[in-house]
Amino acid sequence: MDIDTEELITSLTPRKENSALKSYQNTVSVACPACGMPFDDLVVCKQNPTSLNLSKQLNFCVGVEDGQAFIFTHKQ
Repeated sequence: MDIDTEELITSLTPRKENSALKSYQNTVSVACPACGMPFDDLVVCKQNPTSLNLSKQLNFCVGVEDGQAFIFTHKQ
């Protein structure tokens, strides 16, 4: 199943952006395209490779479009 990232991102609230990644908060309970449950944040990796430093334990789902990783986080 393909992810319609343009439509998905228009529903999310932008949070952070730097040269390696861009993050969005899901403030309207959009369903995760991988598992169908609402996700908390979307992290779009802009560089390959990219390192993520997580400050809390999360479950996550991952999708790839045009060589970019899309990480959907779910707080435990």
